Amino acid sequence: MQSRPTVVVLAAGKGSRFKGSTHKLEQSLGDLSVLGSTLRNAIESHLPVVVVTTQALAASASLIVAARDVVVVPQALAVLGMGHSIAAGVAARADSPGWLLLPGDMPMVRPATMLAVAAALELHPVAYAQYQGRRGHPVGFAAELYSELMMLSGDEGARRIIARYPAIGVDVDDPGVLLDLDTEADLAALRALRDASGERPGATGVG
Repeated sequence: MQSRPTVVVLAAGKGSRFKGSTHKLEQSLGDLSVLGSTLRNAIESHLPVVVVTTQALAASASLIVAARDVVVVPQALAVLGMGHSIAAGVAARADSPGWLLLPGDMPMVRPATMLAVAAALELHPVAYAQYQGRRGHPVGFAAELYSELMMLSGDEGARRIIARYPAIGVDVDDPGVLLDLDTEADLAALRALRDASGERPGATGVG
């Protein structure tokens, strides 16, 4: 078994609310794409990383992570909802002591935040990042919930599991845990935040 939880970056959704001509995860955010920024932050946590995506985005993901860490799900399953993607990512790292689920469109989540949620899984079956009392991502699950995660399908995601098992919120000084990208306005806000901070997405938090 691996000694540290795996960050499962979920990047197989259609992103249908984003109306640009290019997929939202391929939009530029500084020197990388949105997906590239999310993956870079995950890698900088020094936790194992796997990305679940479709064939259309596999090449983009492979620019940041090794090909062996890219799990491609058929588009026909991807459109049915996040449950299939979660199960595929967990199955790809079945020997992990836990999994942190991180949407690919959350490029501002800091590496230190991922480490904090991972540490909480040593004592709790479910843990999630929260900022100023608001629940965000990533959401972590301990290895004991492997069977539950593997049964996920459709668009239910992991909400049912979170409701059934004791979950702890991990307070972090990281507003990025609440910032995802659904629309063009969201992208503009992310770019403005990046420019205002003078830092690349998620850069602070790990020395």
